[in-house]
Amino acid sequence: MVSIKSAADIEAMRPACRHAADTLVMIEPHIQPGITTDEINRLVHEFTIQAGAIPAPLNYHGFPKSVCTSVNHVVCHGIPGDKRLKDGDIVNVDVTSIIDGWHGDTSKTFYVGEPKVRTRKVVEVARRALEVGIEVVRPGATLGDIGHAIQHYVEGERCSVVREYCGHGIGRQFHEDPQVLHYGKPGTGLALRPGVVFTIEPMVNLGKAGVKVLSDGWTVVTRDRSLSAQFEHTMVVTEDGCEVLTLPSRES
Repeated sequence: MVSIKSAADIEAMRPACRHAADTLVMIEPHIQPGITTDEINRLVHEFTIQAGAIPAPLNYHGFPKSVCTSVNHVVCHGIPGDKRLKDGDIVNVDVTSIIDGWHGDTSKTFYVGEPKVRTRKVVEVARRALEVGIEVVRPGATLGDIGHAIQHYVEGERCSVVREYCGHGIGRQFHEDPQVLHYGKPGTGLALRPGVVFTIEPMVNLGKAGVKVLSDGWTVVTRDRSLSAQFEHTMVVTEDGCEVLTLPSRES
């Protein structure tokens, strides 16, 4: 069942969504060569707790940290640890905050130092892929329309879309219906209605689309060890389009 959020529900979600977005703003200047992903986790955890929020990833199905940090060929669900970031790396920081029982979910891939040309390519394609998907969202559009638009753009840029992981509904639960695939056929799947809240979060690989899960049961990597990048927003379908809820305070 896909829940339709009321105007009051949307207002109740805004603080969590805004906090998640502000967390990415907070962490950006710290993304420098030499920082460990565990230090990123500590900064995110402290920032979240100090705001009276809860870091949703912590202990979610046993996930051991407060944020996901996915470096270079890690696609998603990277576990923070003692790995130090190097000049030329990329790292996706995936933040989900809970405030008053409501979730806000967003992520961004950051450059560490100066990126190489191929690194910039996959990151900018992933950034634009999210924008392409958001541009489709309006009442009457289908989830297949969103997926097709993203897939068509990404493959046109000679990159690939990860198929095993997708966007999702969100609200009082971290993951709700519907599943939002980042590939598909126009006109297929759920037709969107005002009040549907979900994430779009395309994972884009510079090489082939194949992925595998490491022995820790969480970390997803590209099979060919090609670079992978991701961006994510939480949004609500409105009467005439959509509103992105995970914009930072300075952009709201």
